Amino acid sequence: MSKGKVYLVGAGPGDPKLITLRGLETIREADCIVYDRLASPRLLDYARADAERIYCGKLPDRHTLTQEEINRLLVEKALAGKIVTRLKGGDPAIFGRVGEEAEELVKHGIPFEIVPGITAGIAAPAYAGIPVTHRDYNSSLAIVTGHERPEKTASSINWEKLATAVETIIFYMGVGNLPFIREQLIKYGRSPQTPVALIRWGTTVDQQTVVGTLADIVEKREQAGLTNPAIIIVGEVVSLRDKLQWFEKKPLFGKRILVTRARSQASELSEKISELGGEAYEFPLIKMVPPKDLAPLDEALRKLDQFDWVIFTSVNGVTHFFQRLRELGIDIRTMTGRLAAVGPKTAEALEAKGLTVSVLPGEFRAEGLLDRLKSELKPGQSVLLPRADIAREILPRELRSLGLQVTEVDTYQTVMDAGNQREVVALLAEKAIHIVTFTSSSTVKNFVQALAGYNLQELLDGVRIACIGPITAQTARDLGLPVHIVAADSHIQGLLDAIIESQERERQDAAV
Repeated sequence: MSKGKVYLVGAGPGDPKLITLRGLETIREADCIVYDRLASPRLLDYARADAERIYCGKLPDRHTLTQEEINRLLVEKALAGKIVTRLKGGDPAIFGRVGEEAEELVKHGIPFEIVPGITAGIAAPAYAGIPVTHRDYNSSLAIVTGHERPEKTASSINWEKLATAVETIIFYMGVGNLPFIREQLIKYGRSPQTPVALIRWGTTVDQQTVVGTLADIVEKREQAGLTNPAIIIVGEVVSLRDKLQWFEKKPLFGKRILVTRARSQASELSEKISELGGEAYEFPLIKMVPPKDLAPLDEALRKLDQFDWVIFTSVNGVTHFFQRLRELGIDIRTMTGRLAAVGPKTAEALEAKGLTVSVLPGEFRAEGLLDRLKSELKPGQSVLLPRADIAREILPRELRSLGLQVTEVDTYQTVMDAGNQREVVALLAEKAIHIVTFTSSSTVKNFVQALAGYNLQELLDGVRIACIGPITAQTARDLGLPVHIVAADSHIQGLLDAIIESQERERQDAAV
């Protein structure tokens, strides 16, 4: 068997978007991924479904695997012919022991590649509004470990020279040694009034920043309860934070939000949450699949030219409708009736296919569409209504009451999809989820069903529930869930606006 290869990859400082393109390529290529505590677990979403995932996280006081065991693991997997991606937080060459792992690979003749990453000592200060260099404040920078090997009998750091040799000093893994670090810097000439910042979990929604001076930073850290993993930055550049902080000012900073949309739809909401400073954790509860019986849909598609109206109620309905049209080889030009859509996204999906939407409601649900359609419809007209198997009955019922001939067909069916249920339960139990979003009644029902074996009231204690509109909100209430946020406009931007408004009210109440 031929040898595999090992990629020693910097995963970046925490924000998964800060990984390099090359790093992402190695994740997608890997047969086996060995990842540590500081590498964002969300990066594993880019791995192949069949890739082996091995956690080797380290804490200051205990290791899942020792360094020697990690070295042996990399060798073992590579000798078995596997492509191995070793994901390390930050940059692997900055206190990441990449040299030790690479030496072991060389010893066994295993090919490897080192993929640099963005190191936390640069990124965390940047996200806290502290550039580590600024021509008005410093022209030199030192990166120092604050946690030397425990078996060392003497420090290899020359504190006498370090204290005043450079304007800015960044310490990694040094929060536990902060009193000693302060003592040494002041002892060897650094002013007690030198600004200091501690940044914990930098670049993530858990980012916590404490600012002080060498004189009072230990006491401020104790008051804040700040612990590792954290970066210490010492120098006048810290004073720029008041002016330059940006990440912590984003409207959803500090919020981890559960997105329950179908996997195919989740990315839009997740991306917008990220842009607003929050972190989206995807828990897709439904997936769309073709209907069990395609005959009614196929029959309707073969006589498209007989319908006066075709009314679409979702983007998914549009997608599956035209997918089946292509599969049957039916010319889109046979659809000669007028088109109506519930909501701008549905209209955009139709217009992307070169079609003109005649009616678009002001209110993005069935009731709004009915109000807009009444003046356009004439008794006796035929209407095709392609939609989901669980769609509400109000639209076809009201259309029939107006004297129209309505043909309902299922273009897709929704099924349960709750693959990462255990991870979600763990996050809820740890109170690491702050907001749960529901974008349809089916996501609410599936959420309750997926967590049926758990104490839902306890898991959701302190969690805010946001619904895309009044119908979804009522479903949540009917199932015993508290509803805190309801979008005024039943679309994704409306949901986000409602969440932001709610967070702003919370901040104002806390400031009083």
